[in-house]
Amino acid sequence: MIAEAGHYALVLALGLALIQATVPILGAWLRDGALMNVARSTALAQLAFAAASFAALVWLHVSSDFSVVNVFENSHSMKPLLYKITGVWGNHEGSMLLWVSILALFGGLVAAFGNNLPLSLRAHVLAVQAWIASAFYLFILLTSNPFLRIADPPIEGRDLNPVLQDIGLAIHPPMLYLGYVGFSISFSFAVAALIEGRVDAAWARWVRPWTLMAWVFLTLGIAMGSYWAYYELGWGGWWFWDPVENASLMPWLAGTALLHSAVVMEKRNALKVWTILLSILTFSLSLLGTFLVRSGVLTSVHAFATDPTRGVFILLILCVFIGGSLTLFAWRASALKQGGLFAPISREGALVLNNLFLTTACATVFVGTLYPLALEVLTGDKISVGAPFFNLTFGPLFVPLLLAVPFGPLLAWKRGDLAGAAQRLIAAGVTALLAVAMVAAWTRGGAVLAPLAIGLAVFVIAGAVADLAERIGLFRNRFAVTLRRAFGLPRSTWGTMFAHAGVGVALIGIVCETTWNSEYIASMKEGDVARIAGYALKLEGATQRQGPNFREQIARFAVSRGGKALDPMTPSKRSFSTRGMSTTEAALQTHGVSQLYVSLGETAADGTIAVRIYHKPLVLLIWFGPLLMAFGGLLSLSDRRLRVGAPKPAKPSRAMQAAE
Repeated sequence: MIAEAGHYALVLALGLALIQATVPILGAWLRDGALMNVARSTALAQLAFAAASFAALVWLHVSSDFSVVNVFENSHSMKPLLYKITGVWGNHEGSMLLWVSILALFGGLVAAFGNNLPLSLRAHVLAVQAWIASAFYLFILLTSNPFLRIADPPIEGRDLNPVLQDIGLAIHPPMLYLGYVGFSISFSFAVAALIEGRVDAAWARWVRPWTLMAWVFLTLGIAMGSYWAYYELGWGGWWFWDPVENASLMPWLAGTALLHSAVVMEKRNALKVWTILLSILTFSLSLLGTFLVRSGVLTSVHAFATDPTRGVFILLILCVFIGGSLTLFAWRASALKQGGLFAPISREGALVLNNLFLTTACATVFVGTLYPLALEVLTGDKISVGAPFFNLTFGPLFVPLLLAVPFGPLLAWKRGDLAGAAQRLIAAGVTALLAVAMVAAWTRGGAVLAPLAIGLAVFVIAGAVADLAERIGLFRNRFAVTLRRAFGLPRSTWGTMFAHAGVGVALIGIVCETTWNSEYIASMKEGDVARIAGYALKLEGATQRQGPNFREQIARFAVSRGGKALDPMTPSKRSFSTRGMSTTEAALQTHGVSQLYVSLGETAADGTIAVRIYHKPLVLLIWFGPLLMAFGGLLSLSDRRLRVGAPKPAKPSRAMQAAE
């Protein structure tokens, strides 16, 4: 009965979405407040039924109900409880149910916290959300029903893909979907504004918190996915320019541009057309990522193997929403009045430059990802576009962008003083030059430009700190005054500082890991010693262990440095008999923000084990950077001026009332 109840709840959610998609639009046309308010109640009810449907699927997995096809194909009675739960979204059908549940969640949040929105705007926003939801409810019910039954239920399930049985998969997909789907709110606001024909600074103020929330989740989701691939796949890398990785990077780049563009629109009532277009394109890229993962056109460890019917359905959804919104944009954009003018050298100009480089980088990734697919469709030829292409095209675009980042916050609105900003960044520039000299003096080998890249990262970090120091009057005021001014700064100012500094921190990690990474690959037998980056790793032997649903070979390495013994490392190789697959569980040993990394390969007939050992200097900064960026985003989101539910105007005091 649980499966049938979950299926029925999904059908009811579809019915509510169809009502939400039509009645409020009619109410806005008739100027009927009661009909427009239907959007709020139906959005909350739709959320309740979508959540009930998702909870039903979770319960079916937890209880190992193998009479349900989805549970049989992706679970096993001996699987740990955590992976029974993560198995819900470790497959196509369950992940799509999570996707649409999050979509309903964002619609419900707008309904619950959007009381200060104009009634007609809220009605249109929730109606557009319902159009998207209706399309995906239909997609799930017609092609990807997670509640299908098996006539003769088997005794045991086929188990979840072993690669997905990891704690990272408990975090990565939900975070990623909260980012992907969160941008649907920006899209809905943009379409609603085009329908109403009114786009102004207030609109930007309403849409920016939702965009920021989605951006924070997408940042965390991408970072978690990168770290999961780093330690779980055993390849020793953190980014492979995999087409599915690119599918998440593109909306992140566009969303970052959208955040900065919305700031200009809010402060100066400018860049209206561009901000609306970015809102549409960012969610369109999220939909494109959904298509790439589920259409079967890509072969990737991240992609779901699906039949062509599903791909055609999603392609139809893409055409309707992307084509329809861009058509509406082309029709209505000319009617949007442009706002205030500004000089090229100004904070607005810096943010426009930021948008230029971010969108160009996004276009580069788009072309590199889709060109091989288009070429194969048109000619039948198969080519691969890999890291060399992206490194040569994507990297140079970020150099001028990062050079400009510290200048932006120091420039005034409308007309800035570039010389004055440069003067305030002298300390940051000197710090960066010292960093270049120190790195060049202390390192041997590697890319010639690596010290310059480190210097650029230090300049970004020091520039963010310089902006903060300028605002609080550091070294110019007494300490107590400086401290008071620091506490008095808006949280969004602190958030900007942390976000910009996070970019620099991540860049340091990327440069150090890719330039001075040490590698040792060999076949080792008991007693052999591997020496790498001053460390000695001795293979002491291998043992077998039976896990809950796998058999595991564990190797033990004694680790020492300079004759001093360190903690041992125990990488393993797991074999899952139900799936007939194996996974590599890398061993990681952290020293500061650097890591030793050991993974096992196959065991030969003579007992030798293929081993990969890496020393990765400052590698953890790659993920500390995005954490800082997300923390900065959360700080900005907590700013009372940018909260999702903006406070209502304060009631006038009695003295003011008496004066009136």
